Amino acid sequence: MAILEVHNIYKNFGGNEILKNISFSLEKGQVVSIIGSSGSGKTTLLRCLNFLEQPDKGIIKVNNEILFNADDPKTQLESEIRKKRLHFGLVFQSFNLFPQYTALQNVMLAKELLAKELPDYKKHKTEIRKEIKTEAVRLLNQMGLSARINNYPHQLSGGQCQRVAIARSLALHPDILCFDEPTSALDPELTGEVLKVIKELAVQNTTMVIVTHEMAFAKEVSDHVIFMDNGCILEQGDPIQVFENAKEERTKNFLAHIH
Repeated sequence: MAILEVHNIYKNFGGNEILKNISFSLEKGQVVSIIGSSGSGKTTLLRCLNFLEQPDKGIIKVNNEILFNADDPKTQLESEIRKKRLHFGLVFQSFNLFPQYTALQNVMLAKELLAKELPDYKKHKTEIRKEIKTEAVRLLNQMGLSARINNYPHQLSGGQCQRVAIARSLALHPDILCFDEPTSALDPELTGEVLKVIKELAVQNTTMVIVTHEMAFAKEVSDHVIFMDNGCILEQGDPIQVFENAKEERTKNFLAHIH
């Protein structure tokens, strides 16, 4: 059964139609890569999945539960949307770490804020914080940052910052981890270290949606590839089908230009 189902999503900004009838699904443990030219709607689609933007039409389901239905105002209440964002982790291209916090504090912060809403938080504050810290340290170790947990973002390389951002997203145990061009702000050497981490997550069957310009990486790591053009899904399929046997002329031209 699909963990994520996206049905007929449309999104307009002013008079501009940015997303047009977007539909796809994703199985648990799969990786879907979204490729296409800048301005094709890839980032807007990710932002709609994470409820940072609200689609004008369409339905989004996770684990067969309707999280968003443009025709049902009850699914659009801010109080509901806030909870539903927890199904998704989002790693931005520009890291978005808090500069005043260490790597460890950045990873712990969201979980601590959620914990404070628990009815018995004050009673069990010490144990809860210890548990959150232990998990954050484990995740930073997994990212190869055990020696950097007390460093501030300005003391880290771009690749290290991005790995902190990945750990921060994983800390909330999302059903689906989303990446918005996670290497676009990095030089080639640092790009490699971040892609290595994402590949390791794929091996661990982490469910992921990745917007990327790294075609060799997308071909290697993906179970499913979506090619977007002008706000539409023009072509989708497994990596061999899209990269080696594309049917659409526009897909072929895009891949030829990238290579």
